[in-house]
Order: sequence, then structure tokens, then C-alpha cells
Amino acid sequence: MKTKIAIACQGGGSHAAFTAGALQALMEDHVQEEFEIISLSGTSGGALCAALAWYALKKGEDPGERLANFWKDNTAQTHQECLFNNSLIKSMELTTKGFLPQFNINPGSPFLNFWILLTTATFGLRSRFTNFRKLLEAHFDFEEIAAWGLQPEPPILLLGATNILTGQLTRFNSSNEPLKVEHILASCANPTLFPAVKIGENTYWDGLFADNPPLVGLTNPALLSSSIILPQEIWVIKLNPTRRDETPVTISDILDRRNELEGNISLFQSLRTIEWMNDFISEGAFKEEFLSRYHIQQPIRIPKAFAEKIDKPYYIPFIEMSSDLQKTLNYESKLDRNPTLIRQLIEDGKQQGKKFLEARG
Repeated sequence: MKTKIAIACQGGGSHAAFTAGALQALMEDHVQEEFEIISLSGTSGGALCAALAWYALKKGEDPGERLANFWKDNTAQTHQECLFNNSLIKSMELTTKGFLPQFNINPGSPFLNFWILLTTATFGLRSRFTNFRKLLEAHFDFEEIAAWGLQPEPPILLLGATNILTGQLTRFNSSNEPLKVEHILASCANPTLFPAVKIGENTYWDGLFADNPPLVGLTNPALLSSSIILPQEIWVIKLNPTRRDETPVTISDILDRRNELEGNISLFQSLRTIEWMNDFISEGAFKEEFLSRYHIQQPIRIPKAFAEKIDKPYYIPFIEMSSDLQKTLNYESKLDRNPTLIRQLIEDGKQQGKKFLEARG
């Protein structure tokens, strides 16, 4: 019998190219044949990668190829796009360090939209390079997905976002409603960069504040589908580093570390919740007939939450960037689409994905 797994993808802008590489490594090793992928989840850039992999699996295609095509399209390709990208990132770094004044522009302002259109036309940039919606629509056929209707059978897709008006966590769920472009846009809506995304009567920002990536939802049948069987293992592709060697001193380093910590808050809270439930299961706190209702025979194996608890029976390491690569990244690199950086992230993701499989085996 195949081991049932869930794959959860943390958000982090362009750093999610690492996630794409890790997923490519898993799929190249035919993980989808050796294991039963029950669900995929993600937030922000992780939501994008999870959605691409889910879409390919549902279509019976190679997820690795679809991920590779997207990230190639999302990378600066022409001389003009590289110049635009590098100038933007450099100016952000100089602003953070205090060498340039900071100008705050509302992300949904008409002036910003006009500037983007003017820049795209003047410098001959691809519209998909400056318009995220168009980029998504080039790699997802949302009319096709709508025609599929509800998808209650595995794999289930969960995308994390934050309802701005209610302050509540939202998980867009493929078993409850067909995936829409607005769901991915909402999960990726960094509030200082993108305008809030309106869906129905509510508006959304990304899920960084509440669920990065969605984990607890992967263990709750009520949030998935009445026909779903819970995963036996959860694999987390993690982008934000847990530790730092030195205390940040400069403003740029402080802001960078603060962003990393914010990105990990909900992850570790979710791990604590699952770990707590696992302890109850291990100690026999639930009746056998109750557990059998959800096909639970043992604790769900989750990544290491605390170093002193690695002897737990459900320990599995994260798929995480090499420390050497992490040290070269900062907040601004989460917005960088330089082809050299994207290739480095993808290749490191492939290497760490292969190491993860070897360690697991």
C-alpha cells in the first residue's frame, strides 16, 4: 500500500523558484507513483508552485515541465527586462540602506498602473512580465478548470490567504470550489506591492499573516473533503531560514530578519498544534473507533519543529535551502527575477529535494 503524503509549500516571492526545483526533483524521482499525493498546499509563491503541480497532476502531465515553463516565463529574458529588473532591485536595496529617499505609492493607484503600462510600452517589456494576472492566465486554463467542477478526489489543493475585512484565515479549497485566477492572486497579494484582491463580498491579502503554508488544514477532513483520507506524512518545502549566525544590526538586516521571522510564525504554530494532537494519539487519548473514522492508525509524520524532539516517531526533516545560498539572499531578492538567481534557486531546490529523498529512504 502506498504511503499517503501531503506537500506544503511556504511562501517567499521569487525564492519560491527553490520550491519549483524541489518539486521537480520529487516528480523526476516519480514520487507521484511511489506515494499517493493526498493534498498540496501553499501560500504566496508556494501557492503558485503548489497550484502548478496540482494542475499538472490533474491533467495527467509532468508537473516538473509545467513548473519549469512557468519560471522561465517569469524570469527577465530580454536585455530590457534584465535592466528593468536589476535597476528596480538595486534601488530597493539602496532605499532600505538609507542611501535613497523612500516614496510610498498606493499599490492600486491609477498613477502606478499608468507608470507600469508606460514602462512596458516604452522599453518593450512583455506584458506577462509586468502583469501577474496575464502571466497566470498564460499557464493555467481557468475555463478548463471551471469546467471540471468540484474536485473532491485527491490530490486536493489548499491555498492560504487572509481575509482583510474579518481578519480570518481563508483556505481556498479545490474540493469546495474550482480554482480561479483570483485565488492565486489573493494568496500572492503582498499588500505593499499588489492591491487587495476582491472575491465576492470580501477582499484578501496573502496568507503570510495566518497560514504559511497551510498545514493544519491538511490534517482536518472537515476542511478537505468528506471522502478524503488523511496523509500519513507531511512534507514541507521551507524558504525562510530558522536560524541566524549573528544578531542583525543594520536597518536592512533587521528588516530582512523580521520578514523571515514573520514568514515562519504561522508555520511553527501549526507544527505545535499538530505535534500536540500527535501526542494525544500516541498516548491513546482518542478511542480507536474515533480514529478509524478518519483512517488514523498512527501520528502524522511532520517536519522537525524543535531540535530536542527529533526522537519523535513522526520526525521528518524539512526540504530547505542550503545555508550557503540562504546567506546570499535578502528581502529584496524575494522580488528579484534575475535569471542567474532564479537558476541558482531552482538548482538548489533540485539538490535539496534529492537529498531529502535519500535521507527519507
